[in-house]
Amino acid sequence: MPSFEILLKYRIHIALLAIAICVIAWITELAGLVYVCPFCRAQRTVIGLLGLLLLTNPQHWLTRWIASTLAVLGLVVGGMQHFNGWKRIMAGEFTWGEYWYANSWVLSGCALFIITGLILYLWAWRPTPSETDSDQ
Repeated sequence: MPSFEILLKYRIHIALLAIAICVIAWITELAGLVYVCPFCRAQRTVIGLLGLLLLTNPQHWLTRWIASTLAVLGLVVGGMQHFNGWKRIMAGEFTWGEYWYANSWVLSGCALFIITGLILYLWAWRPTPSETDSDQ
């Protein structure tokens, strides 16, 4: 398990991964491989925008403000979609479908996990000692 100090060095990689997740998810919808879902669209867009904001200066107050606002939107939408899955489970109406990994309950749980991780990372990020030394 990597330490947080190691993760701090990979901000750009984490940001590019978030953007890649967003782009791949949009491509699958635009190619007609998955059904159109407004919940999913909001969550994947928030993941991509948080990735873009990680590419900027994460310590700037405006970056954190915009990222926090976007994260709250994504978490509320993801939470609503995930809770709808729990309602179906409790009502006995839940089915995994043909592809369990494309189930909206599973994907919304993943989106909640990713969005929470990105916003926590953005708020906790600070330059590593090697980055501050090279600036001088």
